[in-house]
Amino acid sequence: MGTSETTTSAPKGGRGARERILRAAVELFARDGIHATGIAKLTDTAHVSTRTFYQHFPSKEALVSAYLERLESDGALLAETVLERSDLSARERLLGLFAELPAAAPPATVRGCPLHNVAVEAAGTMPEATALVERHKREFAERVIETTAEAGAHEPEVLGRQLAVLFEGARALATSLNDTRPLQDAQDLAETLLDRATG
Repeated sequence: MGTSETTTSAPKGGRGARERILRAAVELFARDGIHATGIAKLTDTAHVSTRTFYQHFPSKEALVSAYLERLESDGALLAETVLERSDLSARERLLGLFAELPAAAPPATVRGCPLHNVAVEAAGTMPEATALVERHKREFAERVIETTAEAGAHEPEVLGRQLAVLFEGARALATSLNDTRPLQDAQDLAETLLDRATG
């Protein structure tokens, strides 16, 4: 009988192959980055052949674009989804953007916003992925502005833009420094800005 694919713990190809590839991308891109994650690592993690991979995704950029869409649809960007919560006031939702701090034992590597990471890695090489990130970030800024208006800010567009910059900048700096303190500083600054703009 020898060794065959039927003896492995996970099937290659077949039903669910696309979903397994996407799950592998979510895990590996977020942890290791896009460029460090080759097709061989993706297919190995997803338990699919290279041929099966290319049947579902004609290029790595196509997979990156599907990965970004998955992050949006799954609500994987948890810090942003607080803006959609109906059980919190507008002020609580805005401050909630900055409340997603790591648990007592921080991760070994602070990865920051997965969309921002894609924008940096894909700059100039993956136009479709770059456009998806840009659209998402513009929509996020618009949601922040709408929420600041709901919170009673005197100049909601100004405050909304400031909070969006603070949110994105703190996450980027935390990633660059591999240190969570910028996230804590941003939370304090966000409260000061809100007090000043709504008082």
